[in-house]
Amino acid sequence: MKRVFLGSFAFSLLASTSLMAATKVNDIKVSGLERVEPETVISYVNIKKGQTTDDAQLNEALKQLYATGLFEDVSMNVSPSGTLTIKVTENPIISQVLFDGNDKLDDDMLSSEINLAPRSTYSRAKVQDDVRRILEVYRRSGRYATVVNPEIIRRDQNRVDLIFNINEGPLAVIDKINFIGNEKYTGKELQEVIMSKESRWYRIFSSSENYDSEKINYDKELLRRFYLKKGYADFRVVSAVGELSPNKESFTVTFVIDEGKKYNIGTVQVVSDITDVKAEDYEQFVEVSEGDRYDSSDIDATVTSLTEELGKKGFAFVDVEPIISKDTTTGVADVTFHIKEGERFFIDRINIRGNSRTHDKVIRRELRIGEGDAFNVSKIKDSRRNVEGLDYFEKVDMNTTAKDGNRADLDIDVKEKSTGYFNVGVGFSTVNGALVRAGVTENNFRGLGQRVGFDVGVSQKSQDVDLSFTEPYFLNRRLRAGFDLFHSKQDYQDESSYDTKTTGGRLRTGWNYTDDLAQQMHYTLKSDEITDVGEYASKYIKSEKGKYTNSSVGTTISYDKRDSILFPRDGYYLSFGTDFAGLGGDEKYIKFDGKAYWFKTLADYYTVKLFANAGSISGYGDEDVRLINRYFLGGYTMRGFEPGGIGARDKYTGDALGGNWMVYTGAELGFPIGLDELGISAHVFTDVGMLGKPDGINDNDVYYSDTPRVAVGFGFQWLSPMGQIDVDFGFPIVKEDYDETEVFRLNFGSRL
Repeated sequence: MKRVFLGSFAFSLLASTSLMAATKVNDIKVSGLERVEPETVISYVNIKKGQTTDDAQLNEALKQLYATGLFEDVSMNVSPSGTLTIKVTENPIISQVLFDGNDKLDDDMLSSEINLAPRSTYSRAKVQDDVRRILEVYRRSGRYATVVNPEIIRRDQNRVDLIFNINEGPLAVIDKINFIGNEKYTGKELQEVIMSKESRWYRIFSSSENYDSEKINYDKELLRRFYLKKGYADFRVVSAVGELSPNKESFTVTFVIDEGKKYNIGTVQVVSDITDVKAEDYEQFVEVSEGDRYDSSDIDATVTSLTEELGKKGFAFVDVEPIISKDTTTGVADVTFHIKEGERFFIDRINIRGNSRTHDKVIRRELRIGEGDAFNVSKIKDSRRNVEGLDYFEKVDMNTTAKDGNRADLDIDVKEKSTGYFNVGVGFSTVNGALVRAGVTENNFRGLGQRVGFDVGVSQKSQDVDLSFTEPYFLNRRLRAGFDLFHSKQDYQDESSYDTKTTGGRLRTGWNYTDDLAQQMHYTLKSDEITDVGEYASKYIKSEKGKYTNSSVGTTISYDKRDSILFPRDGYYLSFGTDFAGLGGDEKYIKFDGKAYWFKTLADYYTVKLFANAGSISGYGDEDVRLINRYFLGGYTMRGFEPGGIGARDKYTGDALGGNWMVYTGAELGFPIGLDELGISAHVFTDVGMLGKPDGINDNDVYYSDTPRVAVGFGFQWLSPMGQIDVDFGFPIVKEDYDETEVFRLNFGSRL
């Protein structure tokens, strides 16, 4: 068995001729053939007996024979007697094609990408072409350092085995992401917008750090949407370049952007070219007003609203075109919604491709257009946005293919991405001490769009376990439904000389009235237990030692107009909730809670946050509100005070007893300090809080005042690899002598 390594494929075509002048060919002889017939060779050279030939014709004949791909070597010679002798060495036949060293891509995948196959004719040129194809497949999967060395093993009867020896190399990750031209938003903020992420050790289960040119193109679109939503109507991505490192193991990605000018809405009007459509009848559906910040999503929402209303009135074939007239001097953009006749097309079939894991119905239920519906550009745009919003796909393309008559197919091509996450973290908090947390989340469980999460946390003062499941389309309706199972232990010895254990579950359902207005309902059944009550604890705490069953039902309505859920800079959030306990169990109370948050960014750097939280809980019948259900203020709610630091306090033991109502409000100003690339910013704040007196307490036994407490301070926020970390320094300026205060607070995790 003879093994031949092909190396870099550098080879020359060996051909020789002895003919120096024009010569008459009297005879043609072909030698070296095994499978090919002589007549086939003669037909390719295009030279016949009796014909006069010269060097140019022979060279052309050589090229023709090599071009067939049948021969490894060819030589020609014309004797003085006029005999043309053609000697050939046939290319072998491939017996089998093998791959060695491919762990990440299987044989079937690679075989489908190359042209050579068993029983095909081997040639070095074809092998070279297939090597290029294999390298391209690996590049598409993010492996740019892959090396492919082809090898042949000679067999009898002029057959060969072809082996592609593959060194796959590591994934080429994104080492650094740079932004050039960004003046209004930091590189850290823009990295939160795009899908591509810089390589970090904790992203071992995520593909976001792998370089993908198609992902970079999608990142350009995400940046465009972000800036258009912020009012930058002239924004454009000048270039997006990925530079491969010399070792081919990492990329530096650079986005060059032109932010342009920020615009506010000027005049807004609706005009119509359709005789039966009066523009003034549809002005009520316009969702932008003069003086608003320009927001492309509001423009799109108006186009959708107008199109839907026109459709309800029987105008199926209309096109609503937003015309934006911008004044770069004043920063004002006038908007005209132009209603005109649209093309009369109907959707025939909707074809979904590329979703090997996600079920078709998960995608179809997000579409705003169906088979047989009138063609509508606005609804197709909304459908694409909805499918992208699932966050199951790296890429979503929607295109139409015209068919006979006035019908067209809608083709939806998606590229799936990883939807599972694993997180683990360790740290320290002034509330809970040393802590360890780990969790697993799958946002597209079984390809049905279901969300499953499991989370475990252990610290010096608390332990908790949570399991959750959410079905986003319960009973095939736009209705969220799910459940939570939980168990926790909490140490309150420092605040109130007791510990708690809680075990239970929750059933929940929710729906959206609009994109911003949502409602959720839930039923909770849990067991609360107060344990390890200290010998010198308050008599009010000792009296509640034991286990209680809580069976409650509740609902929450929220209205969210924030520009970002994680890092809001503009907009507001409102919510109101109520809970009723007493459907069996030991607890009987009615509880109301309200929240309001308002955000405004000034000069694109300084973010003002105003907030107000209020709550009230009241027992009914003969039941008082138990300790475990009351409100407590302090810690990260009411900075400058210890957890449970304000409110009613036992005169003899110092234990905090909570309250039956609370108000917590304040203001905060966030600003950069030159450490944006590290994700560090600063803030100053004012917190104001009040806590009501609990039920069943003798005034002679407690210190209590419902006067407002006020604290001011400053702090820092770090968006670290382990999650958000807040460091606050709070200084009470209005307090009671018995309140428990603290200056320094370190907190892990995000809060509004």
